[in-house]
Amino acid sequence: MAASDVALGIIFLSQTVVGALGNFSLLLHYLVLYFTGSKVRHTDLILQHLIVANLLALLCRGVPQTVAAFGVKDFLSDAGCQLLFYLHRVGRGVSIGSTCLLSVFQAIKISPENSSCSELKVKAPKYIAFSIYLSWILYLLVNIMIISHMTRKRSNNITSMKDFGYCYGDHLSKTLQSLYAALITLPDVLCVGLMLWASSSMVLILQRHKQRMQHVHKSSSLRSSPESRATKTILLLVSTFVFLYTLSCIFQVCVAVIYNPHWLLVTMAAIVAGSFPAVSPFLLMRRDSSASRLGLSWMRNRKNPDFGRNM
Repeated sequence: MAASDVALGIIFLSQTVVGALGNFSLLLHYLVLYFTGSKVRHTDLILQHLIVANLLALLCRGVPQTVAAFGVKDFLSDAGCQLLFYLHRVGRGVSIGSTCLLSVFQAIKISPENSSCSELKVKAPKYIAFSIYLSWILYLLVNIMIISHMTRKRSNNITSMKDFGYCYGDHLSKTLQSLYAALITLPDVLCVGLMLWASSSMVLILQRHKQRMQHVHKSSSLRSSPESRATKTILLLVSTFVFLYTLSCIFQVCVAVIYNPHWLLVTMAAIVAGSFPAVSPFLLMRRDSSASRLGLSWMRNRKNPDFGRNM
């Protein structure tokens, strides 16, 4: 076994184990809340589906990539290969859709009462479940195409097919390649655009609130204000989401369009695809922590009627 294969196996194994532990920890957190009868937020439903999608995207790609990197051959049937690729693509899609929905919902919730989103603040919680299930249906349908051209990896060299490390993909015609690239790219571009808009709105609202509450936060204080800490958290989330998703989208399009992609390109696409599901639970833990501290601070300033109280 080559040293490069061992290194790749360690990378995939570490990414999968760390990401799975993070997502399962969040899942356990929500199970405890459910069984103890604790009050949950509207965003908790979004986060629960995000966790499930992250686990699908991470395990369905990370586990077989790890096994293949350590030299195990022909461990999947055609049906198994098709199913794993399909579930990975669906999980990845629902993951970005849920993250986008989370950002948009939070932007609506913290918008001022006199803004154009005032009516949406009341209606938005009613459409959360519908939006989540619509996202699942959309990505289940969009990725059906991937089932038809995936087959198990064989020991003999097949130059007429794309090698994904543990499975092969049939070459599509240029028309189908363009269609497939558009189908896997357009939803991602739309979600990233909405995420940028929602997060920019949140940052702007927080900065305006900070200016109005300037008399409360002493300028001589060494500790940053709650608004500043929340703004930094949002910026960290957005920059991480957008960077990883954009990079993953570029790799996915290159692998889909190029006739015989280099093994390094395929490997990098797999690593980047697993980065967000592995990192996101830890960023979400930080987001919840910061949001909770910010909410406690704002509850002490209820006299300001223009600012939303719930993240």
